[in-house]
Amino acid sequence: MMDATANPRTLLLLGGTSDIALAIARAYAAESPALDVVLAARPTERRTAAAESLRAEGVAVREVDLDARATDTHAATIEEAFSGGDIDMAVVAFGVLGDAEGAWQDPQQALELAEVNYTAPVHLGVLLAGRMRQQGQGQIVLLSSVAGERIRRSNFVYGSTKAGVDGFYRGIGEALRGSGVNVLVVRPGFVKSKMTTGLKTAPLAVTPDEVAAEVVDGVRAHRTVIWAPKLFQLVMLVLRHVPQPIFRKLPF
Repeated sequence: MMDATANPRTLLLLGGTSDIALAIARAYAAESPALDVVLAARPTERRTAAAESLRAEGVAVREVDLDARATDTHAATIEEAFSGGDIDMAVVAFGVLGDAEGAWQDPQQALELAEVNYTAPVHLGVLLAGRMRQQGQGQIVLLSSVAGERIRRSNFVYGSTKAGVDGFYRGIGEALRGSGVNVLVVRPGFVKSKMTTGLKTAPLAVTPDEVAAEVVDGVRAHRTVIWAPKLFQLVMLVLRHVPQPIFRKLPF
């Protein structure tokens, strides 16, 4: 169960090699040295390195296999993740950016983005919600994106997947009201991380640690949606009302 300051004692990272997910784990570990982390990802050197980086900071880590596209294995992944007892918080952090121009012309690229960014988080979200309802408490955090709030021509396949998964988690958060399970949707802008290496840094860029700090604050405030940085809420409020003929001419 979450402690008196809304820090989890057990934290599940679905997409445990994500820079943001690891930053969230470090943020909570700094305040709760007894934190236990279940790190779910594909069994690769990256997962091993991620687990070792947390262990080096005194965090107890258990590794679990997760393959986003192998939906027939998801139930087993969640079962193993909860095998040690209740999970106080689960962070859904996996995703792929893809090649923006290739994704709408190559059916296989489009399918990968849809399966990894939408189908898998929805499937796992239903499984998570079921387990947390059984235990009577829990916090689910989805890493969404501002790219899903007003879909741009420049990355519309990616943006459409984020719009869909964002809507699903906001909806399931409403469905879970009164159950003891809370859902927080996080909408970062450009994050300077492994995923964006080689891309031109966009305005209002943030670091994984900055996103993690917003998540910690958002959970404590019992928020349902947050932006990182906070200024993006105002930016997107304006952009959502820009007429399409003008929007398509904007330089992004």
